[in-house]
Amino acid sequence: MQTDTQNTALKSAAQLPQALAQEPRNPGMPLDLDWVRRMQANTSAIERRAKTLPGRRSVKKEYQAAWLLRAITCIDLTTLAGDDTDARVQRLAAKARQPVRPEILAALGVDSITTGALCVYHDMIPPAVAALQGSGIPVAAVSTGFPAGLSPYHLRIAEIGESVAAGAKEIDIVISRRHVLTGNWQALYDEMAEMRAACGDAHVKAILATGELGSLRNVARASVVCMMAGADFIKTSTGKESVNATLPVSLVMIRAIRDYYERTGFRVGYKPAGGISKAKDALTYLALIKDELGNRWLRPDLFRFGASSLLGDIERQLEHYVTGNYSASYRHPMG
Repeated sequence: MQTDTQNTALKSAAQLPQALAQEPRNPGMPLDLDWVRRMQANTSAIERRAKTLPGRRSVKKEYQAAWLLRAITCIDLTTLAGDDTDARVQRLAAKARQPVRPEILAALGVDSITTGALCVYHDMIPPAVAALQGSGIPVAAVSTGFPAGLSPYHLRIAEIGESVAAGAKEIDIVISRRHVLTGNWQALYDEMAEMRAACGDAHVKAILATGELGSLRNVARASVVCMMAGADFIKTSTGKESVNATLPVSLVMIRAIRDYYERTGFRVGYKPAGGISKAKDALTYLALIKDELGNRWLRPDLFRFGASSLLGDIERQLEHYVTGNYSASYRHPMG
């Protein structure tokens, strides 16, 4: 049986951000090239700091369960496979609505919980919207020639409009990596600003594809340029690159977010994606966010995991907390 203190910790972790005041969207600002050029990255120092992160915080028992519940609310449950079907998306939507088996939640003293969003390709938006009707869970769509971002530019802009019209509330766009690699910051700014405008009321997540940007300095500069152009989130990766989310990249991007907030007063969200599949990794990222940005960013309106298999491991860890036993992975299907 849970104590009152444990119940309070668990229920607090599971609460969604509706009770918070609506966070104003980042309106962007004129491109400040002096600021961009001042952005540097001490790679060796960043890598040393990143190596210490997994061991810096250790949460146990009900506190670990509480953090894992919070992680679930920040997951963009994702299917981006070439063989996606309506039925697969419908099953994944059911998992987004009920990510943890009811008996586990009951044992934790938590009434209900959902994931942060369901992320799909454009063609899968209609079945996703239908399956999530009435849940309050937004549909996120990858767009702009995902994952390479090399389709004709006018088609990339048109794709955003099509996805918004189909019901997507969040659009994950991919930037043109060549603008970063050649230092053409004006072109990157203009591209991002036009994509932000095409999204209208839908929130836009700018995917930097950090594994293809060449250096941490480029990651820092691309991050601040996309925020200047109005990105609501900056995201590490498509999940299709050879190197996806890493702690050094995350540290650079999170500090760029902090710098932007200190200068403008607007909060921009962060989404690590690709390769985050274990509950212990989720705890490390949450601790990093808490240390660098503070508790306000530990909410799904400002932090998301891009993941397809992470939820299964978190659910197994929660069942272990409740029962003392680890269950087989097939007891926690994704779709």
